[in-house]
Amino acid sequence: MNPAQTAVPVPASPPRSRLNGRGTERQALDRLAAPSHLSGLGPEDGRRVPDEVRSGGVATRSADTEGTIMPGGASGPVSIRVLRPEAAAPAPPTIGRLVGRVPERGALDRFLAALGRGESQALVLLGEPGIGKTALLEDLAERASCCRVVSVSGIQSEMELAFAALHQLCAPLLDRLDAVPAPQALALRTTFGMSSGPAPDRFLVGLAVLSLLAEAAADTPLLCVVDDEQWLDRASAQVMAFVARRLGAESVGLVFGTRALSGELAGLPQLKVEGLRKEDARVLLDSVLTAKVDERVLDQMVAEAHGNPLALVELPRELTAAQLAGGFGLAGAVLLPGSGEEMFRRRIEALPAESRRLLILAAAEPTGDPVLVRRAADVLGIGPATARPAADAGLAEFGARVRFRHPLARSAAYRSAPIRERRAAHAALAEATDPAADPDRRAWHRAEAAEGADEDVAGELERSAGRALARGGLAAAAAFLERATALTPDSAGRTRRALAGAQAKVQAGEFDAALDLLAVAEAGPLGETGQAHAELVRAQLAFAAGKGGDAQPLLLAAAKRLEPVQPRLARLTYLDAIRNALFAGRLAGPGADVSAVSRAAAAAPQPPGSLDSADCLLYGLTASFAQEYARGLPTLRKSLLSSGSGLPVDEEMHWVMMAATAASGVWDDEDWEALTDRYVDLCLELGALTELPLALTSRAFLFLFAGKLAAAESVIEEAQVALTAIGGDLAPYSRLGLAAFRGREAEVSVLARAAVDGAARRGEGWAITGAAWATALVNNGLCHYRKALDAAQRATECTDDLGLRTWALVELVEAAARSDAGAIAAAACRQLAEIADDSGTDWALGVKARSHALLATDDEADGLYLESISRLGRVRVRSELARTHLLYGEWLRRERRRGESRTQLRQAHAMLEEMGMAAFAERARRELWATGETTRTRSAERHDELTAQELQIARLAREGLTNPEIGTRLFISARTVEYHLGKVFAKLGITSRTQLDRALS
Repeated sequence: MNPAQTAVPVPASPPRSRLNGRGTERQALDRLAAPSHLSGLGPEDGRRVPDEVRSGGVATRSADTEGTIMPGGASGPVSIRVLRPEAAAPAPPTIGRLVGRVPERGALDRFLAALGRGESQALVLLGEPGIGKTALLEDLAERASCCRVVSVSGIQSEMELAFAALHQLCAPLLDRLDAVPAPQALALRTTFGMSSGPAPDRFLVGLAVLSLLAEAAADTPLLCVVDDEQWLDRASAQVMAFVARRLGAESVGLVFGTRALSGELAGLPQLKVEGLRKEDARVLLDSVLTAKVDERVLDQMVAEAHGNPLALVELPRELTAAQLAGGFGLAGAVLLPGSGEEMFRRRIEALPAESRRLLILAAAEPTGDPVLVRRAADVLGIGPATARPAADAGLAEFGARVRFRHPLARSAAYRSAPIRERRAAHAALAEATDPAADPDRRAWHRAEAAEGADEDVAGELERSAGRALARGGLAAAAAFLERATALTPDSAGRTRRALAGAQAKVQAGEFDAALDLLAVAEAGPLGETGQAHAELVRAQLAFAAGKGGDAQPLLLAAAKRLEPVQPRLARLTYLDAIRNALFAGRLAGPGADVSAVSRAAAAAPQPPGSLDSADCLLYGLTASFAQEYARGLPTLRKSLLSSGSGLPVDEEMHWVMMAATAASGVWDDEDWEALTDRYVDLCLELGALTELPLALTSRAFLFLFAGKLAAAESVIEEAQVALTAIGGDLAPYSRLGLAAFRGREAEVSVLARAAVDGAARRGEGWAITGAAWATALVNNGLCHYRKALDAAQRATECTDDLGLRTWALVELVEAAARSDAGAIAAAACRQLAEIADDSGTDWALGVKARSHALLATDDEADGLYLESISRLGRVRVRSELARTHLLYGEWLRRERRRGESRTQLRQAHAMLEEMGMAAFAERARRELWATGETTRTRSAERHDELTAQELQIARLAREGLTNPEIGTRLFISARTVEYHLGKVFAKLGITSRTQLDRALS
């Protein structure tokens, strides 16, 4: 039982003065040992919850709320329990505090039952205002006797305060925060202002909340009730929806009540709350009538209310007994839910002037803190007695918390007030708010009270924006800056704040508002630095809108403007432009391709002294693209060897993104492995989860070339989980590569078509090159050499590339050599040889030797194949080594050196079969059969019984990751990982992690 609740005796018999005309329901109540009060709706639905909630002979009363069951306030949610004596039988399902609602309560009963079994559930209650969502949520909380209950309700005036609702939900659970993985716990502490640090990634905050809820549910199932989701601040709504989608085996239930389905909640299970049935509507209407009404009038009232409980309960308050009795007042009555605010407005207008001012004050204060409201009322000279008329009119309650009867009543009180009275209320609340304890709300109240430009208030809002950014509240920061811009008196300050606000709006995904603020900024005195930042914002807008080609000229213009004023930022912007140009590839516009960008960057002033890792990377890339491949290699290698040391963490992330790409482009498998590992680790350490899919894609390609296709698949699935979690859009590069290495032609065809179709929309020409390379690779494996030739030629058309084009040259040489296209093969081989000689790595030189062997005379080919095997045997790219054994074996068989051929083909078949490169393995099997030797394919493995998620978890556990680390990688809780590992062990017949390597080999 919640400490705020105390048991009170139950009267010997219930009062019956208002039970007019209940019929069957009244007889059922009479038969109960402890009658239950019937009611149709909760606070959302425009009614006062009865002072006593009776069930099984014991009633509870909230000492804080004077009988009103409420969601939690600033001090934390209130858990609601209905006490029952052990010997008492539960009330029948059709009798309780709700009228009707049998289907809805049945669905919620199943929800609770699943939660009690240890399952996790998410559910959205969807319905119009006043339809009964809050009543159902309260009823659910009361009946969740097996659960711990926490709750929160969205408040319209708090929508700009980042993470306000999330803090309210998590506050009672923070005693379990120490059990959450350290990076996640730090992210949540920073978000809630409990510690300082860089703004955490919002997806890391989501993982932290998921872990916190899982820990809180370790002993008892946890039910989280979120009402009025449409009025949650955006940051909280995003995190809560993220958690709802990642629930697994934590025994956590998350239920939302909302008027309209938001983008955040799309796809979650829904329960549509409809109007009451006619019979139930009649029971509810009868329960609130105080005088006899003509039966025909009652029927008409029920019909026109369309089952909406708010309309049914509030209508009798609007009409006198005489109007009700004959039905003569119905013509002027308002029954439609959409007119509820007007109904409350008329009731407010009937109040004394001082009571109206108190209601305006309460409506402007979102937390319901009675002390704060009282202090603000004292500032305005409003006495305590003014609260009574508002309470008697059923508009608001002034007790342990200040609470409006319905959100529409709050809205009506505020919106119907003259602007001068609203400003006076906000000014009083600002004066009453502690600037140290709650500076952001104080700043917002001051802003709403301002009649014109006010630099002092604008500066306070700007500081609030900084605090919001530090907590990761981009939407809140943008709102503060937008308001600060409007209140700034001087044009220079207004321009600066508008520009900062526009950037925050872009990051928050509010693109139209960003454009408006950008227009304000560009109308002022920007100067060179400001103009450069404005162009950066426009570039970010273009990129966010999926128009990468439009972003490129803006990035170049911004970098050029920044050169004399912020040279370091200029160089980093050029590095961004090179990355963007590589993705744009063949779709880059005139003057925006990677060669043009590199020439512009090379012409920029270089920093004095020695170059750090980021500058080495920039100038290595510019030399490679603007001049020739070999010119940039020494500087690139210097950057790669530096490992990013000495860079600030944010710049290290910037560096490692391009460094990993550069390592693959210079055929440096050792640095590629180290850099992809660092790339992934840095994403996880910093919580940069929006960058994680690209980092995992880079690692997946490393695994593919290393012949670790099973590991690559696991990483690709991780990347897809991350991409889905963040709602990202990326061409299926790694899935294309995996399908090609495995020889799955149909899958490659589908993925390639999807990549090409999306390329124009994203301005991502790299996807076209990647699709063509994968098509060439899979067709070479299947001996469809003409198809491979066509695809490889398409892949090599774009010369401004790192990695993909050079990989495609390898496929082009093999496809052309086997298609009797000698001239094409020779030209491709020359290009490949030039790159390989410049690179000088065993990987590059090994592939070069193999490619030359395909075109060499019989006397030269033998030595070239042996050189290739020797060089590739010293590096990590075992898939290339296996293909060399295959090509050498095929050549030996044609040379009638059958015994030597079998040795090479056996080695190739064993390696390719083990890797899972099925098409190339089948080539080796057929060649062996031609030599007179037969082989068998691998039989199905026991781990085929595992689901995709179980296999992911098992592979990560085999690598030595802990349950919290696996949960972070897969965006699930550690308890869900533990649950799935138990199923993995049972299916594989093992008892410990140490046995996973053998079971999955």
